[in-house]
Amino acid sequence: MRLFVSEGAPGNLPVLAAAGRARGRAELLISTVGPEECMVPFLTRPKVPVLPCCPLFGLTYNHCFHCGVRNGYFFLLSGWEQDDITNQWLEWEATELQPALSAALYYLAVQGKKGEDVLGPVRRALTHIDHSLSRQNWPFLAGETESLADIVLWGALYPLLQDPAYLPEELGALRSWFQTLSTQEPCQRAAETVLKQQGVLALRPYLQKQPQPSPPDGRAVTNEPEEEELATLSEEEIAMAVTAWEKGVESLPPLQPPQNPVLPVAGERNVLITSALPYVNNVPHLGNIIGCVLSADVFARYSRLRQWNTLYLCGTDEYGTATETKAMEEGLTPQEICDKYHVIHADIYRWFNISFDIFGRTTTPQQTKITQDIFQRLLTRGFVLQDTVEQLRCEQCARFLADRFVEGVCPFCGYEEARGDQCDKCGKLINAIELKKPQCKVCRSCPVVKSSQHLFLDLPKLEKRLEEWLGKTLPGSDWTPNARFIIRSWLRDGLKPRCITRDLKWGTPVPLEGFEDKVFYVWFDATIGYLSITANYTDQWERWWKNPEQVELYQFMAKDNVPFHGLVFPCSALGTEDNYTLVSHLIATEYLNYEDGKFSKSRGVGVFGDMAQDTGIPADIWRFYLLYIRPEGQDSAFSWTDMLLKNNSELLNNLGNFINRAGMFVSKFFGGYVPEMVLTPDDQRLLAHVTLELQHYHQLLEKVRIRDALRSILTISRHGNQYIQVNEPWKRIKGSEADRQRAGTVTGLAVNIAALLSVMLQPYMPTVSATIQAQLQLPAPACSILLTNFLCTLPAGHQIGTVSPLFQKLENDQIESLRQRFGGGQAKVSPKPEVVETVTTAGPQLIQALMDEVTKQGNIVRELKAQKADKNQIAAEVAKLLDLKKQLALAEGKPLETSKGKKKK
Repeated sequence: MRLFVSEGAPGNLPVLAAAGRARGRAELLISTVGPEECMVPFLTRPKVPVLPCCPLFGLTYNHCFHCGVRNGYFFLLSGWEQDDITNQWLEWEATELQPALSAALYYLAVQGKKGEDVLGPVRRALTHIDHSLSRQNWPFLAGETESLADIVLWGALYPLLQDPAYLPEELGALRSWFQTLSTQEPCQRAAETVLKQQGVLALRPYLQKQPQPSPPDGRAVTNEPEEEELATLSEEEIAMAVTAWEKGVESLPPLQPPQNPVLPVAGERNVLITSALPYVNNVPHLGNIIGCVLSADVFARYSRLRQWNTLYLCGTDEYGTATETKAMEEGLTPQEICDKYHVIHADIYRWFNISFDIFGRTTTPQQTKITQDIFQRLLTRGFVLQDTVEQLRCEQCARFLADRFVEGVCPFCGYEEARGDQCDKCGKLINAIELKKPQCKVCRSCPVVKSSQHLFLDLPKLEKRLEEWLGKTLPGSDWTPNARFIIRSWLRDGLKPRCITRDLKWGTPVPLEGFEDKVFYVWFDATIGYLSITANYTDQWERWWKNPEQVELYQFMAKDNVPFHGLVFPCSALGTEDNYTLVSHLIATEYLNYEDGKFSKSRGVGVFGDMAQDTGIPADIWRFYLLYIRPEGQDSAFSWTDMLLKNNSELLNNLGNFINRAGMFVSKFFGGYVPEMVLTPDDQRLLAHVTLELQHYHQLLEKVRIRDALRSILTISRHGNQYIQVNEPWKRIKGSEADRQRAGTVTGLAVNIAALLSVMLQPYMPTVSATIQAQLQLPAPACSILLTNFLCTLPAGHQIGTVSPLFQKLENDQIESLRQRFGGGQAKVSPKPEVVETVTTAGPQLIQALMDEVTKQGNIVRELKAQKADKNQIAAEVAKLLDLKKQLALAEGKPLETSKGKKKK
């Protein structure tokens, strides 16, 4: 067998390392070809590495654009198999790591950049690998032994990380993993073959012939304003931005009268949005809130700003063993439990300002009617099977145990907290009776295996219909990468019949003779809850749910819900042959952790929805921070220290500072009326730049890139702050007529940017948005519609209202108190003084951010002193500087200096 590689190509490294592992298993001849030599006749561009006549795939030529397939062939020769964790790493490498790494290598090898310019694009990816290795406490990515994922990621990273300057000291787990692999003989041989002792410079000839890669997301490495971005704007772009600006509020379309109920309209965009239904018996924690309801709320609010016909619904999932068990614990009936906790859920989401059109529940007559109708149609069409099932029964609790109320050791990966239906660690589906050392989660006794007759959804018979539907749906859709991967994994393994009944009393009754003592399994009828909740909202519910030609369905959830929304419910709906609306865009987040661990109600670890409102921190601040750290491409973690920093830097010093200054200048210098604006070429370029950032915000939100779109808001605010600092209206207002006119233009443009930000903020921070709009007395149409162009919504002569600060500073002692309060057992591990705790939890990123803030604040103080500004103003800014220096000292572990003021005599 012959393997063709292209000289100097980074992709050769993992292939050659994998091939080295397979030596002795197959005769392999490696040939080097020129970068332009076409080895695959039917490809218009050269594609190497390539394996002609690869027996694994039975193809005349095999080239895979993802090197994991080629490497996988060599690993199979070595007797290795790929598991789901390995596949997840390979997917992540292709979708997340490679775009960032390509940019970093190009900057380093071709453009000669150094330091953070190179490391910046990949820092997040490196941190993700380090956190994964640390959290799992494994030496390798997928377990105790080396896997294909290790070779692929090592080979991808080696050209960069072989230079110690780009292997950060603080990423100890990553460093250990990388060094372990780099000492292996196959990896060493691969590195010598590709890099030829020239390091990354060996890649330059190859990289120079490639298109210049864009940074991740096609954006600049940082969100800071860059002068070259303004300089590259075309005259046409500037002219278009000025024209749109001058049209003002009059160019806004008329407001559509509110509908009640909201219904689809033919010929218009109709958006149906759902959040995964939360279990009624659980109080949602921050991870639940960001994964489902808050993410969906941002998109729903954005959709309404676009004037799309938008229906956003959710509700509590109330049937099943979870409710029965909770009822036993509290000495209530299942219905009483549902009534009690439905109110708790509704109150939490109301406090978080979630804008449901309806927040319903599944214990309704409509749920029974629609579920039974879907079942009968499936039964009639031959998609329901009967079979005897061996189940785990807890004799002590005298009940069969639902899958999620059995816990044990995963038979595949050995994880000790696997559930009875799925292992959260390796992702494999489990039959509860397959668990090792099973335990009843209620009483912790060991259940026994019993037989019972049950009904099954015949998924294998529906598999072809599902694949045809996915083939039409997925291309061009906004399904998240993890959702696509999870569904592909299920289909790759082949679908199996899925049990849809349970031996319970609390649930939707099964309308079939012989099954009167059973109810539908909650994962069969829970997704039908979306339909029944809509039916309780309007008797015209079928206009939403049996209208796939006119309705776009967006469904938001955490990744563990993907199989049921992307596979089980679509199969059920397709099997009814009743023209149901199926999910167009399945938006799944990864998991949000709490500090260094998981949320745990029983251990008192983490913030739960009913606790957030007792912290004294406003709901919009919680919304902002959760959306800022939204786990879109990988798991993320809530951090009190980081929350303090983001509030004080991004909200207080950036966004709040700009909006407050813009409004105050109008009030202080121009009597509360927006002044005349005579735009200079620099002002016009700023208009165009803000317009481009606004359009990027729209592009991101239309693709449901919620976290990244939030960065666009903060970027525009930074531009505004920089614009004010450069033009100094507080100085110009005291100068000549031309200077005063210039101060008016700067103030007027700044307050209009503030008005734009208030509308862009509406999906993220609705209360803050409304406050800004009230302070600026923004016209009603401008508050309710967001176009893709930046308009002058506050023309000269417009009177604004009273301006006041939007945000309050979070203090170290306040945050440290909250950290201790919600730390549970973690908080008791090391009872150290608060200051010491802060020192030990600060990382290099926090330290760098604080250093930047100290530098920025120091410049402000120096400017004020040079201007001989008011002493009180200088004193206030000096106090801010001293506080930032104190935070920095704590973060760096330095002792705090005691004040050396004069002694009183």
